[in-house]
Amino acid sequence: MRKLVYYVASTLDGFIAAPDGSYDFLPLEPDVAAHLSAEWPQTFPTFTHAQFGIASPPAGRFDALLMGRATYDPALKIGVTSPYAHLTQYVFSRSLPPSDDPQVEIVDADPVAFVRDLKQQPGGDIWLCGGGQLAGQLLDEVDELVVKLHPIVAGSGIPLADRGFTPTRFTLVDTLPFDSGLVVLRYTAGAR
Repeated sequence: MRKLVYYVASTLDGFIAAPDGSYDFLPLEPDVAAHLSAEWPQTFPTFTHAQFGIASPPAGRFDALLMGRATYDPALKIGVTSPYAHLTQYVFSRSLPPSDDPQVEIVDADPVAFVRDLKQQPGGDIWLCGGGQLAGQLLDEVDELVVKLHPIVAGSGIPLADRGFTPTRFTLVDTLPFDSGLVVLRYTAGAR
C-alpha cells in the first residue's frame, strides 16, 4: 500500500508559513539545499530543477502530491499551473474550476476518503505538500512525517497541522542536523 508522507518545513514553534501564507523567512541554506536536491529531488518545483542540478524527471519515491488551495496559489500567481509537473498533483479546493492541465486535478471531495482510496491504488508514495488546514484534516492518514525544522521562532502563522486539540503521537526514526542549524526529523505514525 502507498504511504502518505507529510514533508514540510517548520519553525521551532510549529509554523509552516507566516500569517499571510508567505514562507520566505524559512531560508534554503546551501548545505541543506545540496542534501535536499540529492535526497528529496521530487519536492522541488519542476521549474527549479536546472537551478539545483536535478535530473528531469527526478528519481524518488513519490509519484503524486497533495496540496491545498493556499499552497497552490503562489504558482498560479506567477502563471505556473503545474508547479510539480513531474508528479500527479491533486489540489484540494471548493472554489477553483477544473484544471486544464492533465497533471493537475482539482479535488472538491472529502480529503480523508480521497486519500484512503488513493493509497489503495497502485503507484509510488504520496507527498502531502501542504498546507496546514489540509494537513490537519489528513494527519490521521499520515504514515510518515518529515520536518525540516528551522532554528526560528515565528510567534504566529500557519500551523503545521491546523485542527482542534488532538494529540497525535509519531515515532522518531531519524535525525539529520546541518551546520546552518536546520535539522531534518523523520517520524513514522504511531499505532492506529
